[in-house]
Amino acid sequence: MVVRVPGAHSPWEAEAGIAELATVAQAADELGYDHLTCSEHVAVPSGQAAGRGTVYWDPLSTFGYLAARTHRIRLATHVLVLGYHHPLEIAKRYGTLDHVSGGRLVLGLGVGTLEEEFELLGVEFADRGARADDALAALGPSLSSAEPEYHGTHYDFAGMVVRPHALQKRVPLWIGGSTPRSLRRAIEYGSGWVPFGRSFTDLAGMLGAAKLPHGFEVVLTIADPLDPRGDPQTAGRRLRQARQAGATLVDVRIAADSADHYCAQLETLARIAGRDT
Repeated sequence: MVVRVPGAHSPWEAEAGIAELATVAQAADELGYDHLTCSEHVAVPSGQAAGRGTVYWDPLSTFGYLAARTHRIRLATHVLVLGYHHPLEIAKRYGTLDHVSGGRLVLGLGVGTLEEEFELLGVEFADRGARADDALAALGPSLSSAEPEYHGTHYDFAGMVVRPHALQKRVPLWIGGSTPRSLRRAIEYGSGWVPFGRSFTDLAGMLGAAKLPHGFEVVLTIADPLDPRGDPQTAGRRLRQARQAGATLVDVRIAADSADHYCAQLETLARIAGRDT
């Protein structure tokens, strides 16, 4: 509901607000789902609205509210664009979120693809990959430190105090992308990979060619909304396909006609996932 990409959300979501979002989040929390996701765009060019959509809830404020309405479910940015933020800005703002949520933050991070948005924010687009790598190297030792220090090619800091900072000793970093380079970046700097825009067949081939660290998360997305109550066979089959492609976690979109129906769908999907495990 927090991202309304054309063709990937139900009509009722256009009018959904924070009350409906909290209802769904609480249901997912109680049913044992692993994480909620929220993406980041500051502004989308009107010429790309048909493909990207225009509704992107801000992850920090959204998760700040949902942290108070849930107890155990993790809060995953999916994804923050690294070039839009200084590493210490992320460490302070999202470290505070980790602190107030009791250590439930997962930082999904990406290089970014929307050149107009980079220009709007006054950020160089051409060198975004190298800048993102340096930001990731800086974030690792900074997120959980009161006095972070880093000396890199794009970021250089020391002698600064950041409090509050992340409660977790090591905040999970999931790296987004759709290329082999993004997977290599995830292995080098992160603890998980959240690819997009590729078939399960392509992803299985990329994963099969890589040496993944122990405990590395592969978070695959089922793009088409699932209808667990109306079509449980397809829902189960799509979950199995994601696992066979290498998923350790699966992001899903749900077809529903109301918040209550969405929660009922989540309950049914949890049972299907349990049977297929």
